[in-house]
Amino acid sequence: MNVFSSQGAAGICINDKNEVLMVLQAAPEEEKKWTVPTGTFEEGETFQACCEREFYEVTGLIVRTDEKIHNKSGVISEYGISYYVEYFLVEIESGEITFQDSDEFIHEVAWKSLEEIKMLPLSYPEDIHILEQVLEK
Repeated sequence: MNVFSSQGAAGICINDKNEVLMVLQAAPEEEKKWTVPTGTFEEGETFQACCEREFYEVTGLIVRTDEKIHNKSGVISEYGISYYVEYFLVEIESGEITFQDSDEFIHEVAWKSLEEIKMLPLSYPEDIHILEQVLEK
């Protein structure tokens, strides 16, 4: 089987109430699930640039990456995709939450507490551990 490789970046933005900015997304036929703003590399980008661009495209917010906090890699065997994602803490520099998504995959952008996130259907349930570590600092 051919394995397609995907690389990308994810941004974790925490407000002064210790809430995380989450995105509800799904393709037209998929179940809607929550995730932190995440996206795939474009040619020539750094992981930080990918994170900042994707965050803007998904939320309308201009952010600056702070520290890298996690790497995640693996294989989604049912789709034959290997992936590598770098997670960054991000700070909002400017902008307002708006839907910028031309593909219409984004259904909602909202601040969520860790307790709320634990109850949500998540695109990547394993990310809860990353969020717990960041929020409990």
